[in-house]
Amino acid sequence: MPSLDAVTAGFLPLTDSSILVAAREIGFAEEEGIALSLLRETSWANIRDRMAVGHFDAAHMLAPMPIAANLGLTPLSVPLIAPMAMGLGGNAVTVSSALWDAMLAAGAGHEVEPAAAGRALRQVVDKRRDLNAACLRFGVVHTHSGHNFELRYWLAASGIVPDRDIEIVILPPPLMADALASGRIDGFCVGEPWNSAAIATGAGRIVTLKAAIWRSSPEKVLGVRSDWAEAKPDLLARLIRALYRSAEWCGKAGAHARLSEILSGPDYLNQPARLIRRALEGRLEIEDGTEFVADDFFLPFQRAATFPWQSHALWFYSQMVRWRQVAHDPRHAETARLSFRPDIYRSALDPLGDNLPDIDMKVEGAQTGTPEMPLGPDGFFDGILFDPGDLDAYIQTQAG
Repeated sequence: MPSLDAVTAGFLPLTDSSILVAAREIGFAEEEGIALSLLRETSWANIRDRMAVGHFDAAHMLAPMPIAANLGLTPLSVPLIAPMAMGLGGNAVTVSSALWDAMLAAGAGHEVEPAAAGRALRQVVDKRRDLNAACLRFGVVHTHSGHNFELRYWLAASGIVPDRDIEIVILPPPLMADALASGRIDGFCVGEPWNSAAIATGAGRIVTLKAAIWRSSPEKVLGVRSDWAEAKPDLLARLIRALYRSAEWCGKAGAHARLSEILSGPDYLNQPARLIRRALEGRLEIEDGTEFVADDFFLPFQRAATFPWQSHALWFYSQMVRWRQVAHDPRHAETARLSFRPDIYRSALDPLGDNLPDIDMKVEGAQTGTPEMPLGPDGFFDGILFDPGDLDAYIQTQAG
């Protein structure tokens, strides 16, 4: 048997690491001549820093993280690229039981509809301000994360001013449920299985989903150092093919039982398989005894879920500008766009002969899907479109 090429990848214990895990455990990586080693980390800061110092060849990575690195916004910044996405959706917003009771009294519905939940939360925030009560505190997993940006987008669209009305703090995903149960935070936005872990202990209630705030929205990417990608293009192409086939397998309903058992192991998520399987199937227990079904909660393969859309990169950039992480400049925007590499993705997958998107950007919120390339439905809960071709105007509308 020919020798295998070693690839070391970092990951966090989250359901959306399934593509990497299945690539190793089901054998897709080995079939591409790759000996894939997976190293679990506890925080995104560790993933970021260990990538920078060369401990990892690749990583399960927050989608905005390569953009932030390339803009020089992170310590030890090294050039990174995202030649592949690792699924759509997968996050939720969970609040403490006490805050949920207050939101119910303010008219919150029993679904997970973001507009209704946002209106109720705003009433709670306004009442607390009138009473001179302490500011609510929500956790997100990293400054440069989809969690941070989608939480802020939801709050702002609901009339709540982040950093004034609600304090936002950084916590690693595995600590979110304990922080909520101990009263250190009042809510959080995190990926599964950590929302379900909080519900299982009776600590809180899921109030809305990433898939409802921004439908068909990106979450994690395959992150690699630019120099590694340039030095080993064939190995990167084989890794992309392995992960693509893994994503296709993970997206099949018939794989969910086996996948949840694999992910539940101590080397991966170390959580009950039943919680993980619920997330894979979009059957979330939003509070004790109440199930909510969201077919598009986490999509590892459907709707071109692994395609690295440059319009996604530019939306994340727009939020970095909005929340004053970086100044808007055409050079910065171009750096952000080129952090996602659909050209490498297409080249790697060309031998498979699958039908891939032939454009690099799309108007976010305008997709309904076609039989040839079902991209939608997508879009933001407030109905606002994001046209990457009119970036300046979009940023201007969100100023302040």
